[in-house]
Amino acid sequence: MKDYPKLRNELNARILELGEDAPGPLAGFRQLNKEAMAEGVLSTKVKELIALGIAITVRCDGCIAYHVHNALRAKASRAEIVEAIGVAVMMGGGPSLMYGAEALEALEQFGDSSVAA
Repeated sequence: MKDYPKLRNELNARILELGEDAPGPLAGFRQLNKEAMAEGVLSTKVKELIALGIAITVRCDGCIAYHVHNALRAKASRAEIVEAIGVAVMMGGGPSLMYGAEALEALEQFGDSSVAA
C-alpha cells in the first residue's frame, strides 16, 4: 500500500514548484478550489466527500490523499468517508472497488496522524 500522508507531502512540494514555474494556471486553480470548496448550500465536508468519490472513480491516488485528508479536516467521520467510498464503488464498479480500498488505507493512515496541517 501507498503512504498517503507522504504522498500528499511530496505532491505539495511539487505543486509549489509547479506554481513557481506556471504561476498563472496554478493561481487560477487555487482560486477555483477555494471557491468551489467554500461553505455554501453544501458544506465543505459534503464537498470533500463528493470530491473523494470522484477521485476514487477517476483512479487518482493524489486526489484520494488530498480529499481524505481534507474530509477529515472538515470533520467528516470515518463512517461518512466509508459511505462515500461505497457510493463511489457503486458508480465505478470493480476499478472503483480497488481505489475504494486505497481510500480506506488513506483514511487509516491519516487517522493516525494530525490532519490540522
